[in-house]
Amino acid sequence: MRAVHFGAGNIGRGFIGETLAANGFRIDFVDVNDTIISALNQRGEYDIELAAPGQKKIHVENVDGINNGEHPEKVVEAIKTTDLVTTAIGPKILKFIAPLIADGIKARKDADNKQTLDVIACENMIGGSQHLKEEVYSHLDDDVKAFADEYIGFPNAAVDRIVPLQKHDDPLLVSVEEFKEWVVDESQMKNPSLKLETVHYAPDLEPYIERKLFSVNTGHATVAYTGKALGYETIGEAIKDEKVLTQLKNTLKEIRSLLLAKWDFQEKELEEYHDKIIGRFENPYISDEIARVGRTPIRKLGYDERFIRPIRELKACGLSYTTLMETVGKIYHFDEPKDDESQKLQKMLKDEDLKDVIVETTGLKDDADLVAEIAASVKAAD
Repeated sequence: MRAVHFGAGNIGRGFIGETLAANGFRIDFVDVNDTIISALNQRGEYDIELAAPGQKKIHVENVDGINNGEHPEKVVEAIKTTDLVTTAIGPKILKFIAPLIADGIKARKDADNKQTLDVIACENMIGGSQHLKEEVYSHLDDDVKAFADEYIGFPNAAVDRIVPLQKHDDPLLVSVEEFKEWVVDESQMKNPSLKLETVHYAPDLEPYIERKLFSVNTGHATVAYTGKALGYETIGEAIKDEKVLTQLKNTLKEIRSLLLAKWDFQEKELEEYHDKIIGRFENPYISDEIARVGRTPIRKLGYDERFIRPIRELKACGLSYTTLMETVGKIYHFDEPKDDESQKLQKMLKDEDLKDVIVETTGLKDDADLVAEIAASVKAAD
């Protein structure tokens, strides 16, 4: 079997690539990073190092690379006959690969390839694959859309594995935490007969996506923004501070109350899940920079993102969101010179009225009370 995977970065090689290879796939990695693509083509293999005691190595082979900037036609040719397409490139980049996937679908139609194919976006976002589908369909004529409707699936997925910022002499070596979780919405699959071992297939993905995003992503960001406010530079340093750890635990407690109100989770199950998350953040083998975890603060303040959405829903349920609100106030003070969004946010705060900036960044144009609460939290964090 063969897979086309967009994104040869650390997540792509260290998580998705490992899983595909363990399931017997040959992998065509697609990326514009010529150093990585060239190394993949020269060697056809790479190693993964687990950030855990013993630092076990996992060997991945039967891989190659395609530079989509230089050879888009090779990507299309690969998609024409592949058994699976996956991505791990970041939500903002999906629209840029959509034309290539569209051309690949056209090529499958022209070749009369009626083998069903699933395209899975493994991104930190809700509805990633369906979002990618919309982008891809915008490049298809009606007859190709009809073909895609019948033979091409875009099942949403939730993925979870911490891959810290790292540097190695070997451009292909990647260090990852031992824990990993990949959940796919099987109701949206066109080829349900192709299921990967170690991947969980769920009839309803939304509870798992929210559990992951509002626990891991919200929790990680909470440590970053609280740690930044206290002068720390890494997640590992920050979480050793009792103030940061307490902020994280209280945040997860609020998230638990929301998940229990919305979904059929058991409280003990969620408590164990959240305890495991805290242990993952405390892992001494993973040193992640606060600057990386906290980057793109405007995106993280979005209406449906990891802070504002749970706050909105907790408010609607009449449940507490005090700790989440405290962290949101700290986000507006996240001043990271190397992050463009951080600098844009700081300029907005300097040039515009605070409440206007809050509405612009959070989308809370119809909730003056929440805007006022956020404004108070921002001022309290000064």
